[in-house]
Amino acid sequence: MKAKICTIGFSKKSLRKFAELLKRENVHTVIDTRLHNTSQLSGYAKKDDLAFILEILGINYIHDPLLAPTEEILKAYKNKEITWEDYEKKYMDLLKMRQVEQYHQDLIGKKTVCLLCSEHTPHRCHRRLLAEYLQNFYSNVEIVHLV
Repeated sequence: MKAKICTIGFSKKSLRKFAELLKRENVHTVIDTRLHNTSQLSGYAKKDDLAFILEILGINYIHDPLLAPTEEILKAYKNKEITWEDYEKKYMDLLKMRQVEQYHQDLIGKKTVCLLCSEHTPHRCHRRLLAEYLQNFYSNVEIVHLV
């Protein structure tokens, strides 16, 4: 059986749906890949609330902002100063520079982890890029996007 890297965005999901998706895939650990995770706009996904909810579900929680794009990259994309393709390249270069494949080696490829951010779908989201990047180093890993 392959290990999994799941991805999930919390926006446009009820707490019930969010929890059901994580439980369905038997997620062991949620890795929060957001740069900022304390905004009131995050609802149930605000850092302390999310950690509490996941604890109730028996799922570990890690916040790792080093897996997030920099503020500079985020702002440039949101302000339409760079294209999605530019964003992808800058973020992938950042992952390589940070050598993120060395992070969480005790989990990735061994347990089912879920990369979390806010975007509803993975198509134009850093969590998809991160999952694909990590898959290059953990070839036995399947990517599952939870939507």
